[in-house]
Amino acid sequence: MLTIYGMRASGNCYKLQLLLDQLGREYHWVDVDSAHGETRTPDYLAKNPNGKVPLLELDDGRRLAESDAILCYLAEGTSFLPSDSWLRAQTLQWLFFEQYSHEPCIAVARFIRGWLPAEHPRQAEVPALLQKGAQVLAVMEQHLAGREWFVGEHYGIADIALYAYTHCAGDGGFELADFPNIRTWLARVQAQPGHTPMQR
Repeated sequence: MLTIYGMRASGNCYKLQLLLDQLGREYHWVDVDSAHGETRTPDYLAKNPNGKVPLLELDDGRRLAESDAILCYLAEGTSFLPSDSWLRAQTLQWLFFEQYSHEPCIAVARFIRGWLPAEHPRQAEVPALLQKGAQVLAVMEQHLAGREWFVGEHYGIADIALYAYTHCAGDGGFELADFPNIRTWLARVQAQPGHTPMQR
């Protein structure tokens, strides 16, 4: 059985929960609270020297880190990851966008507002993150004009990756009222068979 080390309230970890639930695969979840130092213990660092969640562990002891790499591994051979080389490259394009442009604004704003005290110095970062995040959301809004999914004609891991932190963007102070295409897409993702919510 697959083992996932993760924090339920983390969007990066939620991606894996959502995909596995929609695939109907059995897995064992080990809660690791990264917000309170549990990824920095000697035992966990022996598993993932980078000290982050999520982490996938196979029955044979092999381990894989980085949420989108794990998504690709789990989706291999399923409809969630296209076999066509061009569509697969587009999927990777959106996965890289999610980690390089989307997550550093939207997820970080959510972390600062949700996990750090109001007087913490990092609260000063939020206005700039909201501005940058709005630009990221605008890219997504434009791409979704006239299309249902981020890649091709089918729901896939590009949608899962971007859904994870977009659907809870309000936690970080983002207002989605000005992004009707995104709101319609979020509802479409939530209506997919096997969809399960994030456990906050």
